[in-house]
Formats: sequence, structure tokens, C-alpha cells
Amino acid sequence: MTTDQPAVGHTREGHGGVHALDVARAHGVETMFTLSGAHVFPMYDAAVKTEPTMPIIDVRHEPTAVFAAEAIGKLTRKPGLAVLTAGPGVTNGVSPIAQASFSGSPLVVVGGRAPNNRWGSGSLQELDQPPILETISKSSATARTVDDIAPTMDQAFTLAGSSHRGPTFVDVPMDEFFNTTTTTTQSSGNTTPLIEPDPEALAQIAELLRGSARPVLVLGTDVWADRAEDAALHFVEETGIPVISNGMGRGIIPGGHPQLVTKARSTSFGQADLVIVVGTPLDFRLGYGIFGGKDGATPARTVHVADSPGQVSTHAELAASACGDLTTVFTGLYTSLVSPSQHGRRPDWTPWLNTLQTEVGAATERDKELLTAEADPVHPARIYGELLPRLADDAVVIGDGGDFVSFAGKFVEPKRPGGWLDPGPYGCLGAGMGAAMAARIARPSSQVVLLYGDGAAGMSLMDVDSLVRHNLPVVMVVGNNSAWGLEKGPMQWLYGYDVAADLAPQTRYDQVVTALGGGGEMVTDPKQIGPALDRAFDSGVPYLVNVMTDVDAAYPRNTTGI
Repeated sequence: MTTDQPAVGHTREGHGGVHALDVARAHGVETMFTLSGAHVFPMYDAAVKTEPTMPIIDVRHEPTAVFAAEAIGKLTRKPGLAVLTAGPGVTNGVSPIAQASFSGSPLVVVGGRAPNNRWGSGSLQELDQPPILETISKSSATARTVDDIAPTMDQAFTLAGSSHRGPTFVDVPMDEFFNTTTTTTQSSGNTTPLIEPDPEALAQIAELLRGSARPVLVLGTDVWADRAEDAALHFVEETGIPVISNGMGRGIIPGGHPQLVTKARSTSFGQADLVIVVGTPLDFRLGYGIFGGKDGATPARTVHVADSPGQVSTHAELAASACGDLTTVFTGLYTSLVSPSQHGRRPDWTPWLNTLQTEVGAATERDKELLTAEADPVHPARIYGELLPRLADDAVVIGDGGDFVSFAGKFVEPKRPGGWLDPGPYGCLGAGMGAAMAARIARPSSQVVLLYGDGAAGMSLMDVDSLVRHNLPVVMVVGNNSAWGLEKGPMQWLYGYDVAADLAPQTRYDQVVTALGGGGEMVTDPKQIGPALDRAFDSGVPYLVNVMTDVDAAYPRNTTGI
């Protein structure tokens, strides 16, 4: 999707919504996500009446709008835009804004605000909102007058799109939103300078690599967000280093690539002598940065590379670190590694890679049994056995759930970057519907598949109505085990019983979708999963395949996240 953007120096007279939207367009925004509210009517009026017009995707619950805008930011790598009415409209957006903060997603949220001329007298939804959002955003501000709107919005978009990316919030008093002024467009997008990595830090990492016999490289979300995927792939293929992908780092090394060893994750991390983590935090997903020491191996040295100084780990014991533009990091690191001053002393990690490839092959063979399981009730892995051969290389796969989506992380290896969306380290269920809307808009010719746990499905299925109204066909697959699976098993393990973990058996989520104007069906026989998926992909409408799965087929996880 492309639109003509207002040129820098463009002058326009209009109400506050006109000037806010001009800034958004200048930063590349092409779609507004919202739920209708009078406090932000000027934004809608500007979208409809000013050129170029902007599509308005209105939803049934504000979190969906913000999750959609966040996912647009992830997919396009330009800030997405959500517009929320005052008070509960804004507070309903808190969890998705927090997700964007944890995930480093470029996002701008515009909130309505009670009018200045009534402030303090108790007008509808009067709430000082920026302090609520300060701890989960890069900036949180009020544009106090109509003349403040454009510069405040420009700063918000610039910050949101600059390393380290994240959400920003701006609210505007209702009376000032409706006021008129003349403004000159000040920006045509993010013009902040690149952060240059320290060459000595890169040389230190290169020296660690030269001395390593069993290195592993982890590629995380920020490698994609920083547009460093080509440089990362070049570095990987030229050096021969084994790779594990994380978050939106998935697909940078295509699924099936001989150096992608995610299926040998346990051996890779347990026996490595050097782990270089690029573009993702050293959090619970990566053992808090502690690697090695398995089966008699010595503890590994850990290197952390981030897109900006504030993202470098302060809790882990690091052998080295670097920060800056990640394309420059990869090119500089490769240059240091093959420097002529090293007299051709390049490491050969073939024996280590061969060991991990053998492990990958063994894991792949073990997986086949689960992917083709004939169990009754259905083993959740069988769903992926049917889905994987039906996914195109450019498919966008979205995970929104616990155990069921954990299986997706195990089996789905994207062929291209930018094809995987999940809630990230914040772990916020309910994000999938908005992400599916964004994916359908950003990738109109691609398959869009939303993988739902039945718990997560209950949080956002009403917005199938929004998919239908806006003609956004998405294939939804529910792994329906009638339980909060992530909680049921651990509570039984701790106490010998569980409470508040069961859902109604065989809930017909598919009928919810058909009632809202989409299509759907329930599946109980594993042999019928594939044909149901074919009907879903061929339908051209939002379509939900509701598969009844075995509640006892829990994902074998190694971490609780604590």
C-alpha cells in the first residue's frame, strides 16, 4: 500500500484533526484503527475529507484497534496509528500499549481528552491520561492547544520509529481538537541519525568468535525491526555459524536452512561455548543469558548486541556487548572477523554445525510421529501436520494462545522474514485478532493464519464482525482443549488439583463466526483437519476451523517464565 504523503513545508488550514493526520501521513501512516468516540471526531473528519483520504478500520473493542496498529508497526516497520476516545477508550488500550513497549513495536496512540474549558469541573470521561501511560511508553504528552498538535505529534512519531522503537501517546483536549489553525508540515518521516556501533566492541566480539569452537547466534525481533535481515543472512551464510531465531527474527534464516538449528535448541544452548544474542532481551525466553554447562560442557560466554544502549543487558554476566544500527553491526563484525590482519585466520565450525544438524534431523523425525498422530481426541500437533504443507512461503502466521501456540513455535519455521507475529515477552492474550487485521491490510496477497487457543479466542472473537464489515478474510484455527492449558497442568503439579482452569466443553467458536457473517466448522476427526483448512483458505471470508484437542497433550516446556 502506498499513498502520497504531504511534503515538508506543506501548509494547510484546518481543525486539529487535519494537522494531526497530516503529521501521521508524513510519517508513512496509511490506516487508522479506532473505536468511535466523539472526543476524536476531528480525526475521522480529517481522514474522510482531506487528501489523500485514509481508511478507517473501526473495531468492537479498543484493544483490537491498538493491537492492530502495533502489528502494522511490526510488519511495515513504520509507526502504526490507533485513535482512542477519552477515558475508558484510552485505558482499554493500556495492555496493548504495554505489549508494544515490551516488543519494541513502533506505535503512536492518539487519545481524546476532556476539554480544557471544562477541565476540573467533571465533564464526561475527564481523566489525566498521560501519567497512566508514562511507564509503558517512550513519551506520553498532552497537546494543550491546537497549535501544539502538529509538533507534539511529530515528536511522538519520530520517537516511536527511532531505536529503540516503542509506543508513544498523545492526547488532545476536545475543544482544541475542534479548533482551527494553520500549520506547516515539519517532517516527512523519521530522520534521527543512526547509532554507530563501537568498532572496538565489534573487534572484541570477532576475537571471541575466532576463539570459539561451539558458537551459536540468536537473531531476535530487532534484527527485523532495524531492517538488518539482509546483513544478518549474509553474515550467517559467509561465516557458517549455527543460528536460533526468536520472535520476529524467525524467517530471517529461512525454514529448512542448514544453519538454522532451532530444533536443536537444547543442545545448542546447553553445549555452546559462546552465545551471541542480537536484537532481543536476555529474558526468560533465553534463560536470562545463562548458557552452556550441559553434559559436562563448560559455561558459555554470553555476548549481547542491541539496537541502542539502553537495551544492552545489565543483569547478565557478559563477555562483550555492542549496540547500534544492526546492519552496521553485522557488516562491521564480518569485516573484523575476516580482517587481513588476522592472516586468514577464520574459524571453522563445521564439526559443531554437523553435530547440531544431526540433532535437527533426529528432532524432525521425532516430530513426524506427532504431526501425523491419529489420536482421539486430536493431538494439537496434528493440526500443524495438516497446516504446514498448506502454508505459502509468504504466509503470515499469528499466534495468540498458550499451549496450542507453543506447538506453533516448535513446528512453524517461516520461509521469509516478517511472517511471524506473536505477543512477544509480555505474553498478552487477545492480541491475535488485531494482528490478523493488520496482516491482511499490510500483506493483501498473502495467506493470513491466526492460531488461537480457545482461551484467547474468547477475548476477541466479537471482532470477527470487524473483519466482515471491512472485508478482511482471515483463516482462524482454534486448538480447543476446553481449558486454560498453561494453568491447568502446573496447578495440578503444585497442588494435586486445579480450579478456574476449565472452560465449557466443545464450545462452538465456529458458530460465533458464522453468526457474525463469516464461515466456520467444528472438527473432531484428525483426518478432517486438512479438508477443513482447504475450505477455509478457499472461502474468501473470515473462517474459523474449531478443532477439539486433547487437554492432556500439554506442550513440554522447559521454562515457566519466572
